[in-house]
Amino acid sequence: MMNHSEFHDVLADVFGPAYGQALARTLALPGLGHRTADELLEAGESPQKIWTAICSEMNIEDEAFRHRVNRDER
Repeated sequence: MMNHSEFHDVLADVFGPAYGQALARTLALPGLGHRTADELLEAGESPQKIWTAICSEMNIEDEAFRHRVNRDER
């Protein structure tokens, strides 16, 4: 199972370190109660679920990017 640091590593790989951190802090995810990734991780939400919501919100359709986080949870 993926941990929080691995989740943030994927954000940095896909969006770059600074923008990935900014997204985690500020991007409200409508499908997950309009909370940010950082808030959701703190609340114990699955990193895969959060990543899927980020991909949807950011219009990422490339399957290679969408399935970067913990492929076993798909």
